[in-house]
Amino acid sequence: MSRVLAIDCEMVGSGNRSLLARVTIVNEYGSVVLDEYVKPTAAITDYRDCYSGINKRDLENGSDFSVVRNKVANLINGCTLVGHSLQFDLDALNLSHPESKRRDLATYEPLTRTNGGQPVALKTLASKYLGRIIQDGEHNSAEDAKACMDLYRKYSYNW
Repeated sequence: MSRVLAIDCEMVGSGNRSLLARVTIVNEYGSVVLDEYVKPTAAITDYRDCYSGINKRDLENGSDFSVVRNKVANLINGCTLVGHSLQFDLDALNLSHPESKRRDLATYEPLTRTNGGQPVALKTLASKYLGRIIQDGEHNSAEDAKACMDLYRKYSYNW
C-alpha cells in the first residue's frame, strides 16, 4: 500500500452546516484507491450541485457514514496525507491525522507566498503549476485528489 495518499471530499448542505457526500483517495501514482458516496446523516437542504456534482441518487445509493469513515481511517493510518485545506475534509469525516503526516497545499508557504500567505484555490494551483484545468463547472473529488497528488509530487523534494 502507498505510504502517501491524497484525499478530497465533496460536501452538501444541511441547514447551515456541511455534510460529507463523497470522498476520494488516490495513491502516489494518482490511482483511485477509494471513491465512495455517503448517505446523508441529516436532511439535505442544498445539494450544491453546481459545485459538488452530487445529486440525490448518488447519495441514496451511497454507503453509511460510519462505514466510509472507518475505511478512510484504515487507509490513512500511518500514511502521509496530502490535500487542499485538509482540516475541512478531516472534520467532515470526524477524523484526525498527525500534523507531521499532513501535507496541506493550502498552507504550504511556497504556494501561498504570492497570495500574501493566504490559501490559493486548488483550481488556480492546478492551472499555474500543472497546466491543468480542473473544477470547470462541477467539482470532482477524484480529479481534485489527483491534482493534489501531482502538486505534492512536484514539490515533495522541498517539503
